[in-house]
Amino acid sequence: MQHLQNIHPLVVHFPIAFLVGAALFYLLAWVLRKDFLATTAFSVLILGAISAAAVGTGLYAEDGVMIARSVRTHLLDHHEELMITTLLLSLGLTVWAVLARPFPKRGRLIFMLALLGLLVVMSFGADYGARMVYDYNAGGNACSQPIEFTK
Repeated sequence: MQHLQNIHPLVVHFPIAFLVGAALFYLLAWVLRKDFLATTAFSVLILGAISAAAVGTGLYAEDGVMIARSVRTHLLDHHEELMITTLLLSLGLTVWAVLARPFPKRGRLIFMLALLGLLVVMSFGADYGARMVYDYNAGGNACSQPIEFTK
C-alpha cells in the first residue's frame, strides 16, 4: 500500500463486482422466476450503489494523479464522466428497486435494459481508467512521468 498514490485503486473493484453481480442475479431471477434470487439481486444492487461512491475517491485523487495533460484530456475526463454516470444510474436503479422491492414488476424490461446500459457505461469508464493505469502509468512510478497520450 505504501506505493499507492491514493486509495482509489483499493475501492474501484467493489462497484464493478457488485453491479455486475446484481445484473446477473436479476437476470436469473427473471428467467427462473425465483423470489430469493430477486432478493439477492436487490441486496447486491444496494451494495453496488453504495460502493459506487468510489467515484468520490477518484474525484479526491484526481489532482494528485501524475499524468500528462494530454492523457488527462483524452482519458481521465472521459473516465470521470462515465463513472459519475455509472454512480447516478446505480442510484436511480436502486431507488426504483427500493420502491418496487425487490424487483420491479411493471417496467421490468426497461429496468433490465437500464441495468444493462449501466454495465456498458461502467465498462467503458473502467476501460478508460485501466488505460490510464496500464498504458500511462497513472497508478505508480514504474516509469518516468509524464507519458504523452498516443492513439
